[in-house]
Amino acid sequence: MPTYAVERIDTVTIASGSPLGDMDLMSPFVWKEGERYRIMVRGVPDPLGHNDPTGIIASGWSDDGLEFCLDPVPAIVPGTDPADVDAGGCEDPTVLVLPDRYVVYYTGVDARREQGAMVAAVGPTTDALEKRRVVLKAPAGEGNIKEATFAQTAAGDSRLFYEYAAPFDHGVAASRIGMATAAALGDPWQSVDDPFDIRPDSWDNWHLSTGPICQLPGADPVMFYNGATADARWRIGWVSFSKDYTQVTGRGLEPVILPPPPDNRAKTDIAFAASTVIEDGMISLYYSLEDSILRRARIRYYA
Repeated sequence: MPTYAVERIDTVTIASGSPLGDMDLMSPFVWKEGERYRIMVRGVPDPLGHNDPTGIIASGWSDDGLEFCLDPVPAIVPGTDPADVDAGGCEDPTVLVLPDRYVVYYTGVDARREQGAMVAAVGPTTDALEKRRVVLKAPAGEGNIKEATFAQTAAGDSRLFYEYAAPFDHGVAASRIGMATAAALGDPWQSVDDPFDIRPDSWDNWHLSTGPICQLPGADPVMFYNGATADARWRIGWVSFSKDYTQVTGRGLEPVILPPPPDNRAKTDIAFAASTVIEDGMISLYYSLEDSILRRARIRYYA
């Protein structure tokens, strides 16, 4: 079976003086524009106070894909009205670069930190974004929809992958990955059957969450997804699809990335994938560790 193997891991840094200051960093969405790397990244106050936002999102750039400078003003901040869908925080940015605009899908957290909703911020630049609620016709029982990942089929129609909260089982909530279809971006999204499920006897036996999708020449589209046990020990794995995303064509038996033992044992045991950039015939996977630090893995595909 084809596989994906990590050949190198690098630290991703943010220059001092950024609007995220001493915050914990996560959800690094990185893409390339010309020779430069761009980033949108979530910052979370540490420690997180009762009235603090669960996230603000800043934009920045880098020449090497590892050392980033952030713009002086955050790109997306929580709404000021307690009724705003993102009054409690802004999380999980996913960027679509279109010819005339940027579309940033993110998770808006309500003021009570009880519900997440998908929001799109649209604008000609990342510092001039207008927020719009995303309407997704999800099946009954799917809640807390967030963590958008996009793909386009060979026929040109669109797929939206998202994380949702499945019904409670034995008192423990479970995350799952859902999928929705649209003929084109801007059309209403209609949910279809989940693309894949947990594996009861494996490292991803309880939670699933979306990760980035990419495709190397000669390979099927692949998602580097996030999976966890009931006690939320998150790892990064891979699953590949047919070009119309109707079938799973491969899935790694073991995680691609395991978090190393944390220096502080009170930290979370988590590695969480956010974005990919294809360069030099390899995949650069950007992810976070311990919900606080950023990394890049260089991954090679073996047919």
